[in-house]
Amino acid sequence: MLVRAGRFRLYAAVAGGSFRRYATYRVATAAGVFTNTVFGLILAYTYLALWDERPGLGGYDQSQALTYVWLGQGLLTAMALMGGGFENELIERIRTGDIAVDLYRPADLQVWWLATDLGRGAFQLLGRGVVPMVFGAFVFDLTLPPDALRWLAFLVAVLLGTLVSFGIRFLVALSAFWLMDGAGTTQIAMLAGTFFSGMLLPLNVFPGALGELARALPWSALLQLPADVFLGEYSGAGLLRTYAFQLGWAAALLTAGRLLQGAATRRVVVQGG
Repeated sequence: MLVRAGRFRLYAAVAGGSFRRYATYRVATAAGVFTNTVFGLILAYTYLALWDERPGLGGYDQSQALTYVWLGQGLLTAMALMGGGFENELIERIRTGDIAVDLYRPADLQVWWLATDLGRGAFQLLGRGVVPMVFGAFVFDLTLPPDALRWLAFLVAVLLGTLVSFGIRFLVALSAFWLMDGAGTTQIAMLAGTFFSGMLLPLNVFPGALGELARALPWSALLQLPADVFLGEYSGAGLLRTYAFQLGWAAALLTAGRLLQGAATRRVVVQGG
């Protein structure tokens, strides 16, 4: 029990350290907020034109569609939908051989990087997510949760989505043990995440089999599902099924990461230093 408590404090400290690390980059954070807000405006007016032509597209009214835009900007960096999380650092440590130092730590590699990513995601949600969302609410008529329970349900969906996001990116990073350069897999994952998360358009807009496939893939847990929880599309049993979907993908991806980590660390390949 004492060992478990000690491990928990260790990983909590890692998450806290990661939060503080990103909090030191104030200028970069301000620039990111500005960029997210500008792109939010561009997307919002694009959606306005699209929903003027096609009212009720994807089952959303215009206010819901605009809310979806600003949620996307708020969750963009928190979910690392376009990369920028821990994976580039881990890939570089694998490439240079510094990963050997990580393996000597009295901590689990996967849980260590998960704690790091949770700290990063928490800061990005607060530091780069809140301001664009507040700006969007002032400029446009958004559909906001009417009570604290829906806000809480949304935050739970965001947390589960963060676990799914980490699971995907951890697998991408571990591919560097065999490929030595993770640029290709990182780019593929970034493109897949941008498209299949609903970042460009809500997955509800995708037609037929493409829409069904997109909603069944893990990337839908990163933006589409949290957004639908925020918009009140799920409640009761539907909300529980949403959480079960996210938990299922998180468990599957984290288990796959655990197995791949075991295979990789049995044959650590050092390239360069």
